Formats: sequence, C-alpha cells, structure tokens
Amino acid sequence: MIAQGAEAVISRNAAGVMKERISKGYRIPELDTSLRRFRTRREAKILQRLEELNFPAPHLQKFSDQRLSIVMDFVDGKKVKDVLQDNLQLAPEIGEKIRRLHEANIVHGDLTTSNMILEENSQQVHFIDFGLSSFSKKAEDKAVDLFLLDRALESTHSPVYPEVFEKVIEGYKQYPGAEEVLERLEKVRKRGRNKK
Repeated sequence: MIAQGAEAVISRNAAGVMKERISKGYRIPELDTSLRRFRTRREAKILQRLEELNFPAPHLQKFSDQRLSIVMDFVDGKKVKDVLQDNLQLAPEIGEKIRRLHEANIVHGDLTTSNMILEENSQQVHFIDFGLSSFSKKAEDKAVDLFLLDRALESTHSPVYPEVFEKVIEGYKQYPGAEEVLERLEKVRKRGRNKK
C-alpha cells in the first residue's frame, strides 16, 4: 500500500498501481456499491479520454466492476509540490495542461501540486488522481477547478504566491474559453471572501 484516502486504497506492484474504492459502512450497501461503481467507471473513462488526447497522465491498464478498482501505470518522478518553488518555470506548463483539460471539457476536481508529478524521463508535468474528475462544459466548474488550485498554491507555496498562480494563468490564457472562465473565477473568489 502506498496511500489511503477517504475514497480509496492505492497499492503498487510490478504491474503498476491499483486504486480500489473502499466501502463506506455508514452508507446503504446498495447505494454504496452503486456510487463506487459509478465513480470507478467515470475515472476509467476519463483516463481513456486522456490517452486519446495524448495528455500526460497515468495509462489505464484495466478496471474492474467487481473489485471496483482500476489498474494504471506508475508515474515515476517527484511531486510538483516538492520542486515548484525552485522551478517556477513549471507554472505556465501547469496552466497549459489545465487549459488542455478544460478544452476537452474535463474538470480535474482536485488540482493540487500533490496531484502533479514531474516525470523523471520526460521532465514533463503529469497529472494524477482523477478520482474527483468529471466531464463538464460549464465555465463555473472550470473556474472552481482554478479556484481550488489558487487556494492550494497560497497555502502550500506561500513564499512564491501570488506570482506562481499568475504564471499558471499565463499558460491557461491560451484556452479559447479562458476569458469567460477567468471572469467566472473572480465571482467564485468573491463568494469565497463573503463566506469568510
């Protein structure tokens, strides 16, 4: 086992990485199984779509409706969380990768630098953990994706914030729908401030 989150247990062997969604005892069993099956299928579908797009993410090997698990390739490298502050040139690349996701109407749902790997051989940023991802054409959903990254960068990389997020947006602005998403981002930020 290499990690355990609220949703799944992640383990690694010679073949790759297995992500197995764990049962929640507090849910009605039928609902629990249905929900885990839906999320497993959706994550597998997103990984398949990313491969079609030649997007740097784990390659899906297989998924199981019985075990409610997916098996994918291991991405070898360092977490961007550990290298970003000394490599700010990665920030526009991150923005460009998010642009590619949003252009394909894929919302990551958990954009943090812990879910990005600087792959050892290519030295390219790969995105991982699409467990909360979804397909969406809505500017609101894409803006929330960026807002979550903004919050994560402020808390994890405060010495280089807000510069690092500004550089991410530089890369993101190549997206044809960027203007609408960035306008919506400002509204999402205002809502966040009002809640505080």
